[in-house]
Amino acid sequence: MQLIRGLHNLRACHKRFSEGCILTIGNFDGIHLGHQQVLETLCQTAKQSGLPTVVMIFEPLPIEYFSPRTAPVRLMNLREKLQAFSETRIDYVLCMPFNEAFANLTAQAFVEQVLVEALNIKHLVIGDDFRFGKGRRGDYAYLQKAGEAFDFSVTDMPTFCRQEERVSSTRIRAALQTPDLEEAQSLLGRSFAFSGRVIHGQKLGRTIGFPTLNLNPKRIQMPVMGVFAVWVDGIAERPWPGVANIGLRPTVDGIRPSIEVHLFDWDQDLYGRHIEVNLAYYIRPEMKFDGLDALKRQIAKDAGQAREFFAACERK
Repeated sequence: MQLIRGLHNLRACHKRFSEGCILTIGNFDGIHLGHQQVLETLCQTAKQSGLPTVVMIFEPLPIEYFSPRTAPVRLMNLREKLQAFSETRIDYVLCMPFNEAFANLTAQAFVEQVLVEALNIKHLVIGDDFRFGKGRRGDYAYLQKAGEAFDFSVTDMPTFCRQEERVSSTRIRAALQTPDLEEAQSLLGRSFAFSGRVIHGQKLGRTIGFPTLNLNPKRIQMPVMGVFAVWVDGIAERPWPGVANIGLRPTVDGIRPSIEVHLFDWDQDLYGRHIEVNLAYYIRPEMKFDGLDALKRQIAKDAGQAREFFAACERK
């Protein structure tokens, strides 16, 4: 998978697009089962035509541009999304800056300037709720007519449902607010996870006997908070068990979201490593304690619960 940042960087791939491409467009927040169905259709169509696949995403998300104060929390930051795309058969991810100029493109201008002139599109795969252009005036019917004029075809993907309900990023956010990790996993097709680079923290965990890995989630808000039993990928040949606090760390007056992971039976330095923290079991909400001694006692209880959970998993 190759990342292209903005239309101005398409020149480097001009030869690859000379005969056209197969495109899909969307936010792809979470890359859930519905998104995966779109991507699979995209790849199957491309395989039949021999053309490259392109996924167009936006940064920031359109709703974050228009309503920054009320935009829903992201399930994935940009890096996590790109990592997930890299694990698919997609050839290119085109990340478009969503700014005033882009927001003011009419549906006609978007089709002519972006889809036809820049990308030389031959086929477009979209969700059934896709809208585009200034005032969201472009839709599937508009694209069908444009395709007849500019020689490209369009596939309108039906809604992907699970348990007779539409699979959506909104539904996953609602599950994580509970948090219902089993429901979130059933909609994502995998466990919900955060990823990031291990950074230096305040090192308070060492002073109370529970050293932690610290990650900056690069989010203003978190889609889920609390204490969890977790599996950590990226540090050993197998997922490693631990317990994690995800949130603001109120006991030490934290103000920014953070992820702190205590690994069980681990003593190696991991600073600078990029890891993935998979949520396996919800233990409790994040709480403020009266000092570090109270926090230490509670972490010991949390670690005990997490170890019991993993022991039960091994017995199954």
